[in-house]
Amino acid sequence: MRSVDDLIKRGVTGRRILVRSDLNVPIKDGAVADDGRIRASLPVLTKLLDHGARVIVAAHLGRPKGAPDPAYSLRPVADRLAQLLGRPVGFALDTVGESARLLASDLKDGDLLLLENVRFNPGETSKDDAERHEFAKRLALLTGGDDDAGAFVEDAFGAVHRKHASVYDVATLLPHYGGDLVRDELTVLRELTGDPARPYAVVLGGSKVSDKLAVINSLLPKVDKLLVGGGMCFTFLAAQGHEVGDSLLEPDQLEACRAFLREAADKIVLPADIVVATEITDDAQTQLVAADAIPPGSKGLDIGPESVRAFAAVLAEARTVFWNGPMGVFEVAPFAAGTKGVAEAVAAVDGLSVVGGGDSAAAVRALGLDANAFGHISTGGGASLEFLEGKTLPGVAVLDEA
Repeated sequence: MRSVDDLIKRGVTGRRILVRSDLNVPIKDGAVADDGRIRASLPVLTKLLDHGARVIVAAHLGRPKGAPDPAYSLRPVADRLAQLLGRPVGFALDTVGESARLLASDLKDGDLLLLENVRFNPGETSKDDAERHEFAKRLALLTGGDDDAGAFVEDAFGAVHRKHASVYDVATLLPHYGGDLVRDELTVLRELTGDPARPYAVVLGGSKVSDKLAVINSLLPKVDKLLVGGGMCFTFLAAQGHEVGDSLLEPDQLEACRAFLREAADKIVLPADIVVATEITDDAQTQLVAADAIPPGSKGLDIGPESVRAFAAVLAEARTVFWNGPMGVFEVAPFAAGTKGVAEAVAAVDGLSVVGGGDSAAAVRALGLDANAFGHISTGGGASLEFLEGKTLPGVAVLDEA
């Protein structure tokens, strides 16, 4: 894979460079609520701009239905990006239409243009190769339309598991390079799947077992301990025969959980106590109960302090840790302590600690934890999991092609 530094050595001054960035951030009341992914995109953008490139950024936000939708506009992202870069950011009102073409052609050295949400065009996510490729061609034309004029930099690790036009197809049309963010993510994930320092512990949370089945199958033979929290722990607890009240439960995954417990009972660590309530509100009346004694009508919404201590004891011995998924509904104050406690234990690991993107990364920021205390915070939860599952990531594979 050629790097963005290789591109800069070839010369970028005066050239229009299309960069696929991951700017898929939460928007609240018309403003960016968490700018973590924007900040992670800054190094490559700054590097190119400082070398005189004319940078065109393609990105998505949310899941619009292939048509413009003001709720998913990247306009607030453009404003925040300009603040963080400390320089103006042009904003195209469309993806490959008149606004994008005119603004791209007017770029000067060191200028940056952000296109409107690429998912406003149905060709971006189309399952039809021809439709997707046609949209990619129009994106590529924004750089000037020939190999000598433009180039493509893939820096959106959070999107590389998607075979989308701005991720995959455009790389088949332009000289292509991997951005620093993609490089760094792959370096860490290859360490996790290669020969990691031991003991190697994985912490999995989040809502559903079904979302993590493949990664559990892949990692269970390789890890020394698998710590399970979040909503997914209740299907494991039910598989052991325990009552879980009104907690999140996937009945169709009970047998899969039983199979995991049979084959790796010595590796899997489940919560010992649970914080329960009947509603998810800031003033909810909570109760701390044993994990095998959740009252009927109550929902398990966080792991309890005994569970945090047990998880932390395992993590204190670990030399490699991968964490993906919160331990509870951390966004609501009464159910945040489990996630915060486990996050602090991950940060304290004497070795490599990796936060697997998505809600885990958001939790680190939302709970006011020091991001620098972790070895690596991924920007791509889904992409990280698919890599650990052993799947081919289309947006990475295409970068390895000449």
